[in-house]
Amino acid sequence: MHVKALFQLDGKVALITGGSRGLGLQMAQALGEMGCRIAISARKGDELEEAKAHLKAQGIDALTIVNDLQKADGIPGLVDTALGTHGDIDILINNAGATWGAPAEDYPDEAWHKVMHLNVTAPFMLAREIGKRSMIPRRSGKIVTIASVAGLKGSPPGMNTIAYNTSKAAAINFTRALAAEWGKYNINVNAICPGFFPSKMSAGLLDKLKDEVIARSPLHRIGGDEDLKGSVVFLASEASRHITGQYLAVDGGASCL
Repeated sequence: MHVKALFQLDGKVALITGGSRGLGLQMAQALGEMGCRIAISARKGDELEEAKAHLKAQGIDALTIVNDLQKADGIPGLVDTALGTHGDIDILINNAGATWGAPAEDYPDEAWHKVMHLNVTAPFMLAREIGKRSMIPRRSGKIVTIASVAGLKGSPPGMNTIAYNTSKAAAINFTRALAAEWGKYNINVNAICPGFFPSKMSAGLLDKLKDEVIARSPLHRIGGDEDLKGSVVFLASEASRHITGQYLAVDGGASCL
């Protein structure tokens, strides 16, 4: 196979959760540019419509699905809608996530449960549903979970995000465990661990820590609008067919220090 063909995704179907903005929209655009049929989900219909218009302007048609992954009983319906439109799901990008900042000794139970559910439980439930209904029967699939470099270490001063760090570490080991179990079905399961990217979730922290983050990065920059595109296309395509159970840090090298 020609190396260019290894990266092409013509005719594949990708579902991206949290796909209405930020990293999710960036990845949806990247996969669409490589030929994927795109389905994006998020909680807010107005943001999904804005994302749909943005993708349309790039020549990418997208199915939009309003869905709140905090509500576990809505996950089968999300999959029903995607399968009902596209027939199969070849690529799942588990991107939707949440964080909450508070000192560990005062961390609210509600916050802990919210972060753990959205960052760990929902990706498992969605992967299980899509695996059973689409990927396992066809012996084919790519699952990419968006973890974080926060899952590789503790929090720096000023970031009291114990649930987020814990959940992202769990997401990395979820990736390893599922890859080990589903390799026999020819399903590749990998994770991307972004560092700091501008987003609604990171806005407050970057306001306080941006200069420090840049200073700690060997590349002396934070992530930008194009910086996850190559990674997600690689892990969603046949170019990574012999890679599973791995995580890729996309953080300007900060995690290597």
